[in-house]
Parts: sequence; structure tokens; C-alpha cells
Amino acid sequence: MTTTTTSWTAANSRKLARRERKRRLGPLGVLTHLALVIWTLLVMVPILWTFLASVKSEDEIFGDAWSLPATLRWDNFARAWEQASIGQYMLNSVIVVSISTFGTMLVGSMAAYVLARYPFRGNRAIYLLFVSGLAFPVYLALTPLFFVVQNMGRLPLIGPFIGLNTHAGLILVYIAYSMPFTVFFLSAFFRTLPTAVGEAAMVDGASHTRVFFQIMLPMAKPGIISITIFNILGQWNQYQLPLVLLQDRTKWVLPMGIADISTAAGYDQDWSALFAALTLAILPMLIVYTIFQRQIQSGLTSGALK
Repeated sequence: MTTTTTSWTAANSRKLARRERKRRLGPLGVLTHLALVIWTLLVMVPILWTFLASVKSEDEIFGDAWSLPATLRWDNFARAWEQASIGQYMLNSVIVVSISTFGTMLVGSMAAYVLARYPFRGNRAIYLLFVSGLAFPVYLALTPLFFVVQNMGRLPLIGPFIGLNTHAGLILVYIAYSMPFTVFFLSAFFRTLPTAVGEAAMVDGASHTRVFFQIMLPMAKPGIISITIFNILGQWNQYQLPLVLLQDRTKWVLPMGIADISTAAGYDQDWSALFAALTLAILPMLIVYTIFQRQIQSGLTSGALK
């Protein structure tokens, strides 16, 4: 009798909880959740199909789309890694994105901190200049950008290292390309941080540089992590900029290598290697986002909660 009563009470509690959730959500909340479910399916279904196609033969890829492969074709990855040089392109991407992200966060965080915490003449104009870069499509700048980087290559001493067909030149462009969003995001975040700690450190004799690197930067860690991940994702998937600035095949980055496989697949029909290469490009970013998911969410919400 006691067991039956307990089960009945638990069932009623669950029903009441469901009703309360529905009441709180309302029609708009239900539509929001439905839109999120549809968006999740639109994103996840192509990714899952790509992973599945990466271990199939070409006949299986063009057969039943969701059928399981008779044999897992791991040689697709070996062919993409070695014959299509995906390993070299991935290494190039890792080097370029690592250095450019570090440079973006270093310069961007310092610029955002100064614009957010130090009033001076022209502060607002400089901030608006950075923000205006968000509204400027990179496609419009490809031709003049090509000539700018080409002219940089003519500079004495450092020219050969930062001109066309150099990773350093591409890194500088990536940093400039990522600065508007980085400054816009971090300046808003730095404004939410308390000033008392920094002022106390300066009273004790700390310099502005020390206050920034040892006090303010650690306090802004959630925002720093969030914008770092966004910059990594954006630079990792960038295709137009390296396509214009890198003609040397040995210096290509990963998106260019995948596009090359896609072009060759039109003649050689090596679709299995193409999907294997796509999987190799997706997995690192998926792992990074999964590991830092909580930090990204906390960074996006902490500024609003303070």
C-alpha cells in the first residue's frame, strides 16, 4: 500500500512539474523550443551524414544515404591525409590560426581595455572606427588587400616575410580582420568589471601595464575565452583571404586543401577522401567547442549579469 501511494505521489508530482513548465513557457516559449529543435536538426544532420560518408565507399555514398557501410573504410582518411596533403594543410592551419589568434587577443584586449577604461579625446571616434569594421564585408576589400600585402612584400628586410605567399602576411591580415569584433565584444565586457581593485593596485604602486595583465585580464577570463573560441572558429574556416594571398600550394591552409579535393573529385570521383577531409576539418573545432562550452556560455552571459 505504501509503495502504491509513493508511486502515485511521484506521478502526480511529475505531472504538476510538466504543467508548471508549460505554463511558464507559454506559446512563445514553445515556439522558441521548436525553432531550436529544428535548427539543431538542420545543423546536426549534415554533420552526421558527413561523418558516416567518410567511412563509406563511393558506391555506398551514392546509394542509400543513411545505410551503414559494409566495411569501415579507414583508408579514406589515409588517402586524404597523405595523397591529398591534408596533413600538411592542417599543420599550416594550426600554425596560422594559433599565432593569429594569440596576436588578435593580445592587441584586441589591450585596445578594448584602453577604450573602455580610459577617457581621452577621440576615444569614441576610435571605438566607432573599430565597430564600423563589423559592417564592412571582407569581399569588398579582397582586391585592394591583395595590393596592400603585395606592397608590404617590397619593404626592406622584413618584406619577404610578410608579403604574398607568406604565412606571416596572412596572419597579419587575420589579426586585422578579427579586430573589430574582438574590440567591440571585449570593450563592453571590460566596462562591467569593478574599478576598485585596479585603483587599489595603482595606489600601491602598480603600473598601468601590471594592472592590466595581472588584475584586469584574469578578471575578464570568461570573456577572453569566449571571444578566443569565436576567433579560432572564424579563422579556421576562412577561405577567401588565404585563397587571394597564398598561391604557393605548399603553404595552403585546410579550407583550400578541401576545396582542391572537391575540384579534383569532379574528375577523379574521389568523394570518399573529400568527406574524410571534411571530417578531419570539423573534428578539431567540434572538440574545442565541446571542451570550452561552459566557459563560452559564462562569458556571453556574465557581462549581462554584472
